[in-house]
Amino acid sequence: MDTFSSSPSRESSQSACSLSASGSFSSKADQNTVAVCEKKMTSRPHVPQQHGVLVLHKPSGPTSARCIAAIKRLGQKKIGHAGTLDPMASGVLLVLLGHATKISGHLLADGGKTYNGVLRLGQITDTWDAEGALLEERDWQHIQEQDVRAVVQDWLGVSVQPVPPYSAAKHEGKPLYKLAREGKAVPEKTKNIEISQAEILSCEFPFVRFRVMCSSGTYIRSLAHSLGNRLGCGAVLTELTREYSHPFALEKAHTLEAILAEPESLATRILPVTAALPQWPVIPVTLAQEALLRNGRSLPAGKDVSAAKAILVSAQGEPLALVGHVLQDGAYVWSILRGLWS
Repeated sequence: MDTFSSSPSRESSQSACSLSASGSFSSKADQNTVAVCEKKMTSRPHVPQQHGVLVLHKPSGPTSARCIAAIKRLGQKKIGHAGTLDPMASGVLLVLLGHATKISGHLLADGGKTYNGVLRLGQITDTWDAEGALLEERDWQHIQEQDVRAVVQDWLGVSVQPVPPYSAAKHEGKPLYKLAREGKAVPEKTKNIEISQAEILSCEFPFVRFRVMCSSGTYIRSLAHSLGNRLGCGAVLTELTREYSHPFALEKAHTLEAILAEPESLATRILPVTAALPQWPVIPVTLAQEALLRNGRSLPAGKDVSAAKAILVSAQGEPLALVGHVLQDGAYVWSILRGLWS
């Protein structure tokens, strides 16, 4: 995984969709970023369906789903993403196009994430971040910097994390946030997470800036909420940037503004599936082997293979399948985990 150092995307343009110095959309544009950028498009261009990964620098304000919908309207009917960001959050959002939509589960399973965030002491909201309804304010004046640092260090390692009541996690098929909005009882849910690194970047009470490297699926709002509980003063998340989503860092990301302003350049921004799964060896196959794959057949493989998983590609380099190295009927084969052909 990359180190903590990261910088905002260098892409920008002079337009009404202005960027702040930090690389995120300015407060005036936050809530209507997508709409403003789309209005600037003189026509609705149709770009042929792309296949691969688009590293998006999601702005603060719109939902991840709305950002995806804006790109979909460029002609990308087969589209998805790996790892939702809350509306308030900005940073790396991996957009999957075409056959890359089939690798989402593997991306989420293989990769960790790095976040740079700010929390505020002394407040408790129903969503555990600054966008929720304020439930309570508490005194934080007695809190010392060493108190905060001690709690942040306790984040390290494997632990069980409470899931925020306003989240997309589901109970009996229904998202928790829908239950909460309907005034229904929200069941308490937890999940296992791992924090590999955690540090305080600055303390300007009541605000604390921090950075964490964590497993996929970690709720940073929950970290802020648990810190507030430990200190007894409450805390909410006020700002969040995803600096890294395995295997891509923020400096590789393209702004939504640039993507919508120059749709004809979309193809040049797309990375191949092989770039998204760098630990997976790439193995070319013959035309005869490709035909077998397309019919769902396994391919022979030697037992002295160092990798448990691989990407099989055609002679032209087109990704064909994600495969696993397994023992089948007494012989080692490459068994299809996920076909990528159209």
